[in-house]
Amino acid sequence: MERVPILKIGDILLVSIQLDMSDQTAVALQEDLAERIVATGCHGVIIDITALDIVDSFVGRMLSTIASISRVLDAETVVVGMRPAVAITLVELGLSLNGIRTALNVERGMELIAADRAYDDHDDDFHDGPDPEPTASP
Repeated sequence: MERVPILKIGDILLVSIQLDMSDQTAVALQEDLAERIVATGCHGVIIDITALDIVDSFVGRMLSTIASISRVLDAETVVVGMRPAVAITLVELGLSLNGIRTALNVERGMELIAADRAYDDHDDDFHDGPDPEPTASP
Protein backbone atom coordinates (compact mmCIF):
# COMPACT_ATOMS: atom_id res chain seq x y z
CA MET A 1 0.00 0.00 0.00
CA GLU A 2 1.26 3.44 -0.90
CA ARG A 3 1.44 6.10 1.79
CA VAL A 4 1.20 9.85 1.42
CA PRO A 5 4.25 11.64 2.87
CA ILE A 6 3.63 14.19 5.63
CA LEU A 7 6.24 16.93 5.95
CA LYS A 8 6.65 19.25 8.94
CA ILE A 9 7.38 22.89 8.16
CA GLY A 10 7.58 24.89 11.37
CA ASP A 11 4.20 24.65 13.06
CA ILE A 12 2.47 23.21 9.99
CA LEU A 13 2.17 19.75 8.46
CA LEU A 14 2.23 19.64 4.66
CA VAL A 15 0.50 16.79 2.85
CA SER A 16 1.00 16.69 -0.90
CA ILE A 17 -1.28 14.15 -2.54
CA GLN A 18 0.56 12.90 -5.63
CA LEU A 19 -1.34 9.66 -6.26
CA ASP A 20 -4.83 8.37 -6.82
CA MET A 21 -6.42 7.82 -3.44
CA SER A 22 -7.74 4.34 -2.70
CA ASP A 23 -9.83 3.62 0.39
CA GLN A 24 -6.81 2.06 2.12
CA THR A 25 -4.53 4.97 1.28
CA ALA A 26 -7.13 7.47 2.55
CA VAL A 27 -7.59 5.63 5.85
CA ALA A 28 -3.82 5.33 6.29
CA LEU A 29 -3.43 9.06 5.60
CA GLN A 30 -6.09 9.93 8.19
CA GLU A 31 -4.38 7.77 10.81
CA ASP A 32 -0.86 8.95 9.95
CA LEU A 33 -1.91 12.58 9.99
CA ALA A 34 -3.73 12.31 13.32
CA GLU A 35 -0.67 10.68 14.88
CA ARG A 36 1.65 13.38 13.46
CA ILE A 37 -0.59 16.20 14.72
CA VAL A 38 -0.47 14.77 18.23
CA ALA A 39 3.24 13.93 18.08
CA THR A 40 4.28 17.35 16.78
CA GLY A 41 1.65 19.55 18.45
CA CYS A 42 1.26 21.44 15.18
CA HIS A 43 -1.64 23.81 14.71
CA GLY A 44 -2.02 23.70 10.95
CA VAL A 45 -2.38 21.18 8.13
CA ILE A 46 -2.01 22.06 4.47
CA ILE A 47 -3.22 19.53 1.93
CA ASP A 48 -1.84 20.18 -1.54
CA ILE A 49 -4.02 18.71 -4.29
CA THR A 50 -2.20 20.32 -7.22
CA ALA A 51 -1.47 16.92 -8.75
CA LEU A 52 -5.10 15.78 -8.71
CA ASP A 53 -6.95 16.11 -12.02
CA ILE A 54 -10.22 14.95 -10.50
CA VAL A 55 -11.76 15.42 -7.08
CA ASP A 56 -14.78 13.18 -6.79
CA SER A 57 -17.16 12.64 -3.89
CA PHE A 58 -14.79 10.10 -2.32
CA VAL A 59 -11.87 12.53 -2.23
CA GLY A 60 -14.20 15.31 -1.07
CA ARG A 61 -15.41 13.17 1.86
CA MET A 62 -11.82 12.18 2.67
CA LEU A 63 -10.74 15.83 2.80
CA SER A 64 -13.73 16.72 5.00
CA THR A 65 -12.97 13.84 7.36
CA ILE A 66 -9.31 14.84 7.62
CA ALA A 67 -10.32 18.44 8.35
CA SER A 68 -12.72 17.26 11.08
CA ILE A 69 -10.08 15.03 12.68
CA SER A 70 -7.53 17.84 12.56
CA ARG A 71 -10.00 20.33 14.07
CA VAL A 72 -10.71 17.98 16.98
CA LEU A 73 -6.94 17.81 17.51
CA ASP A 74 -6.68 21.64 17.47
CA ALA A 75 -5.21 21.98 13.99
CA GLU A 76 -6.68 24.07 11.17
CA THR A 77 -6.80 22.51 7.68
CA VAL A 78 -6.37 24.39 4.42
CA VAL A 79 -6.61 22.71 1.01
CA VAL A 80 -4.39 24.34 -1.60
CA GLY A 81 -3.64 23.93 -5.28
CA MET A 82 -7.12 23.23 -6.53
CA ARG A 83 -7.19 23.43 -10.32
CA PRO A 84 -9.93 25.51 -11.97
CA ALA A 85 -11.42 22.42 -13.65
CA VAL A 86 -11.62 20.68 -10.26
CA ALA A 87 -13.35 23.69 -8.69
CA ILE A 88 -15.84 23.85 -11.57
CA THR A 89 -16.55 20.12 -11.28
CA LEU A 90 -17.13 20.39 -7.53
CA VAL A 91 -19.60 23.22 -8.00
CA GLU A 92 -21.39 21.51 -10.92
CA LEU A 93 -21.76 18.30 -8.91
CA GLY A 94 -22.97 20.21 -5.86
CA LEU A 95 -20.13 18.80 -3.78
CA SER A 96 -19.12 21.04 -0.93
CA LEU A 97 -16.02 20.73 1.17
CA ASN A 98 -17.67 21.40 4.50
CA GLY A 99 -15.37 22.78 7.14
CA ILE A 100 -12.47 23.12 4.75
CA ARG A 101 -10.76 26.36 3.94
CA THR A 102 -9.05 26.71 0.59
CA ALA A 103 -6.19 28.81 -0.75
CA LEU A 104 -4.61 29.11 -4.16
CA ASN A 105 -1.18 27.83 -3.14
CA VAL A 106 0.94 26.64 -0.21
CA GLU A 107 2.21 30.15 0.59
CA ARG A 108 -1.32 31.56 0.89
CA GLY A 109 -2.36 28.52 2.93
CA MET A 110 0.49 29.12 5.37
CA GLU A 111 -0.56 32.79 5.64
CA LEU A 112 -4.15 31.76 6.44
CA ILE A 113 -3.04 29.43 9.20
CA ALA A 114 -0.66 32.03 10.64
CA ALA A 115 -3.43 34.65 10.62
CA ASP A 116 -5.85 32.27 12.36
CA ARG A 117 -3.22 31.45 14.95
CA ALA A 118 -2.53 35.12 15.62
CA TYR A 119 -6.26 35.80 15.96
CA ASP A 120 -6.69 32.85 18.36
CA ASP A 121 -3.77 34.06 20.48
CA HIS A 122 -5.25 37.58 20.59
CA ASP A 123 -8.69 36.15 21.41
CA ASP A 124 -7.21 34.13 24.28
CA ASP A 125 -5.58 37.28 25.67
CA PHE A 126 -8.91 39.13 25.44
CA HIS A 127 -10.83 36.39 27.28
CA ASP A 128 -8.17 35.99 29.91
CA GLY A 129 -8.54 39.66 30.80
CA PRO A 130 -5.85 41.91 32.11
CA ASP A 131 -3.07 40.50 34.20
CA PRO A 132 -3.94 40.60 37.90
CA GLU A 133 -2.46 43.29 40.08
CA PRO A 134 0.54 42.09 42.03
CA THR A 135 -0.18 41.66 45.69
CA ALA A 136 2.12 42.89 48.37
CA SER A 137 3.60 40.20 50.52
CA PRO A 138 3.79 40.78 54.27
